[in-house]
Amino acid sequence: MTTTGFEPARFKATQRANWNAMSGGWLSWQDKFERGATPVSEHLIALAGLRPGHRVLDVGTGVGEPALTAARVVGPTGHVTAIDLAEDMVAIATERAARLDDTAAPVDVRQGDVETLDLPAGSYDAVLSRWGLMFAVDHIAAFRAVAAVLRPGGTLAASVWGEPAEAPMVSRGFRVLAQRLDLPKPPPGEPNPYSMADREQTELELRAAGFTDVEVTDFTAPFWLADADEYVEFYRKCSPPALLGMIEQRYGSADDPGTWTAIAESVADLRATDGTIRLPSRTRVIRARR
Repeated sequence: MTTTGFEPARFKATQRANWNAMSGGWLSWQDKFERGATPVSEHLIALAGLRPGHRVLDVGTGVGEPALTAARVVGPTGHVTAIDLAEDMVAIATERAARLDDTAAPVDVRQGDVETLDLPAGSYDAVLSRWGLMFAVDHIAAFRAVAAVLRPGGTLAASVWGEPAEAPMVSRGFRVLAQRLDLPKPPPGEPNPYSMADREQTELELRAAGFTDVEVTDFTAPFWLADADEYVEFYRKCSPPALLGMIEQRYGSADDPGTWTAIAESVADLRATDGTIRLPSRTRVIRARR
């Protein structure tokens, strides 16, 4: 059987379509996801040293974080630009930004690709990204684009996932789907949630892009769910439609009980004494200066 190689343009088109399709699910799940994600946003903002008046860029903002949190920190004298590849994510983030009060900075949300940022050079004090940069096709190109829009001395503060075993929030359910659907391994070079998990490689790529004072450390996102059913809900609402279609094709229905029971059981060992499911997930945290 001939194995096709990685096609960057097709990958980006698929990513864009998937995130558009998942945007509503992510919005409906936002409050539950932020239980573990908000501490990551706060940590990135602290690492970036944000203060009133700063200009900030958020890359891969999704439905609006950490852009909206940053807007409250830099205040009305600051400014936040947020980009995302998916137009439907942009629409949701724009609507949410419009509801900020006048104590927050204005937030300009736009569709964009981190590797080809169409923004003025040297115009931002900080660039933030929460679980977005690892999907860049060309890591060094993405880091160079980020460096170009930072002012001299400006800071990149970003989170990317660690190894799958370290991040049960995202990995446990996918492992079940991969097994039940016999998913093939992605072609070499294709980005994935863990493509920046290697600290040394990521540091080398940052330095190759012109960053200095590079630090790649760990931070634990304290995700928790009320019960295993919430984990099933997460995968049902926030998975690409193609995966749900594959469940239907393989098992006759996207509601296949065997699949969803297996996903619930995949986190059973993480149940705490109070009945909640604790999913502390290690994330790599990047801090680097232009």
